[in-house]
Amino acid sequence: MAGRVQPVLAGVVTALVGFASSFTVVLAGLRAVGASDAQAASGLLALCVASGLVAAWLGLRYRIPMSAAWSTPGAALLVATGPPPGGWPVAVGAFLVSGLLIVAAGLFPPLGRAVAAIPKPVAGAMLAGVLLPLCTAPVRALVELPVVAGPVVVGWLLLHRFARRWAVPGALVVAVVALALTAPPAGLTGAALIPSVTLTAPAWNASALVGLALPLFLVTMAAQNVPGMAVLVGYGYRPPFGAALRTTGLASLLAAPAGGHAVNLAAITAALAAGPDAHPDPERRWIASVTAGAGLAVLGLGAGVATTLVAVAPPILIEAVAGLALLGALATALASAVTDPTTREAAVVTFVVTASGVTLIGVGGAFWGLVAGCLMLLLFHRRPSAPPADPTPTPPAESAPAPAAESTPAASGGPVSAAPGRSTRVP
Repeated sequence: MAGRVQPVLAGVVTALVGFASSFTVVLAGLRAVGASDAQAASGLLALCVASGLVAAWLGLRYRIPMSAAWSTPGAALLVATGPPPGGWPVAVGAFLVSGLLIVAAGLFPPLGRAVAAIPKPVAGAMLAGVLLPLCTAPVRALVELPVVAGPVVVGWLLLHRFARRWAVPGALVVAVVALALTAPPAGLTGAALIPSVTLTAPAWNASALVGLALPLFLVTMAAQNVPGMAVLVGYGYRPPFGAALRTTGLASLLAAPAGGHAVNLAAITAALAAGPDAHPDPERRWIASVTAGAGLAVLGLGAGVATTLVAVAPPILIEAVAGLALLGALATALASAVTDPTTREAAVVTFVVTASGVTLIGVGGAFWGLVAGCLMLLLFHRRPSAPPADPTPTPPAESAPAPAAESTPAASGGPVSAAPGRSTRVP
C-alpha cells in the first residue's frame, strides 16, 4: 500500500496541473471556431473523459506511464484560425478528419515517419507562429485591464520563481478571485454549471480540410505525440508508438462529435508521471499515469463551471491566462526554430507567415507558413559537402540484431526499436 501512495499522489498532481494549466486555451479555441458555451463545455468534458480513458488503457495495458491529454497547441491553432467557412459543424468535421489521420499514422508507419521527417526548425517555427498571438495577450491585458490583469501576472511571476509547476494554476486562482471581486454576480444567473454532452453533426468543405484539419493533425503530431514519446524514451521506456497513435486517434474520433478537437499523448505534463518524482521504481510509475487519467476524467465534470467562468470574464483576461500557460511552449518552439543557422531563414519565414494570420482561398496561415518554410528550404538550403574519403580501409562492423517491427521516435527524432516481449524498459 505504501508503494502506491507516491504514484497516486503524483497522478493527482498531474491531473490538476494539466487541467488547470490549459483548459482556458481549450475553451478559447473551441469558442473561436464557432462553439457556443454549451458546445464548448461539452467539448471540454469529452476531451477530459477521452484523455482519461486513453491514459488508463495505455497504462494498464503496457505498464508504462503514458499520460494522455488534449492538444494544447491544437487549441491555440483554433484561436489563430478563427471560425471556418460553415461554422462549428465544419470545425467538428475537421476534428474528425484530424483524428482519422492520427489513426492512419498509427496503422501506416510511413505516414508517421513522414510527419516526423518535417524539418524541426520549420515545425518549431510553425508552432511558434501559432502560439504567438495568445502569448502576447498578457501584455495587452496589462494595458487594457491593469487592475485585474496585474495581480494575475504578478502571481504567475512569483509562483514561476518558487513553484514553477503551480504557476499557471496559481494565476488562474488569482484571476478567479479578481473576477469574483469585480464581475457582477448577475453574470452567473441561469448558467449551466453541470456540463452535458452536446452532439453536432459534422460538415466538410475543402478549405477547412486544408486550413484546419491538416494543420491540426500536424501540430498535434509534431508538438504533442512525438515529444510525448521522446519524454518517455528519455526516462528509459520503449513505448509502442503505433499503438499509442491508434488509441489516441480513435479517442479523437469518439470525442469529435461532442466537440473535442484532439486527444494525444501528454508532452507538457508527461514528465510529472514518468519521472522519478512519481516513484523511485520506474516499473511502478504507470500507476501515476493511470491515476492522472482517472483524475482528469473526474475533473471533466467541472467543465460547466469552467465554461461559465470563462463566459463571464473579459475575453482578454482569459486569453492572458492562456498565454501565460503557453509561454514555455513558445520558448521551446522558438529555440527549435533558430538553433541551426543553415535553416534559420526558412524558419523565420515560416514563423512570420504563420503569425501573420493571413487567410488565402479560405486556408489559414499555419498551412501557408509550413508551405513557405519548406519552399525556402528546397530553394536555398545547400547540403554540406561530403568529407573526402579516408583511403585507410575500415574493418567490417559487427552485425547488429534485427530491429523489431514497431519503433518510437527518440528525443533526437530518430527511431528507437521496441524489443519484443513484456519488458518495455530499456535494458
